Amino acid sequence: MNSEDQGVAEAVSAVLEDIASAVDLVVESFRKGGRLFYVGAGSSGRLGVLDAAECPPTFGTDPGLVQGLIAGGPEALLHSQEGAEDQLEEGGAELHARNVSGDDVIVGIAASGVTPFVLGALSWARARGASTIFLTCSPEPAETIEVDVTIVPAVGPEVITGSTRLKAGTATKLVLNMLTTAAMVRMGKVYENMMVDLKPTSRKLRDRATRILAHVSGLSQGESQKALTDANHDLKTAIVMTKRAVSLETARDLLNCHDSVVKKALVDAGLD
Repeated sequence: MNSEDQGVAEAVSAVLEDIASAVDLVVESFRKGGRLFYVGAGSSGRLGVLDAAECPPTFGTDPGLVQGLIAGGPEALLHSQEGAEDQLEEGGAELHARNVSGDDVIVGIAASGVTPFVLGALSWARARGASTIFLTCSPEPAETIEVDVTIVPAVGPEVITGSTRLKAGTATKLVLNMLTTAAMVRMGKVYENMMVDLKPTSRKLRDRATRILAHVSGLSQGESQKALTDANHDLKTAIVMTKRAVSLETARDLLNCHDSVVKKALVDAGLD
């Protein structure tokens, strides 16, 4: 298995241009107020839900910005819902229930390339003007699916024939990581290589925010904790406050004037 897995990263590397094109669509959608939806069944659906669920704590996004839909609903996250993936109309119905429009972008995930639930969702979304992306590890079916961008990391046969939770699942996780992470970087959710829009909702995340501020500003741990408190625990605001030596209100105004991008808020003062 490990020997076979060596080729997964290479397969993803071969489709980086397609991934970049998909990121462009996601960023375009976000900038006009749209959302990103992952649609999948079985392991593919679970990976989409996982990636979506990780965006709010990592990037401070609204839970509605990136959503994962799985055939069979939430129950399918824990227990296989046999037959749910075969319901062609249900994919579109799920998107309809969420008022998907032309401002949104839909990523259909189907390792095998033939999942009706996913294909139905993509067809429904395309008919309504939404941007569509198809992620699969099966080259032949991908050629017949009409979408804006197709991503096909060709990982080859699985060690256990047909078990697409293996190499195909790994490739899918790698691609989804790239889609959201690259999009969030371009949306200003990252400063240097640090996730500065995280929400300090746990002890671990509060500690991480403190360490990030200390690293960026040169403050001590204690000083960083106080600065975060003064910034109402908003890390971006705390960074601008400390590096520009301005008040809470001024820091907020600077971020608002620069699309909430820390780098832009610092550059015009020559501090970045």
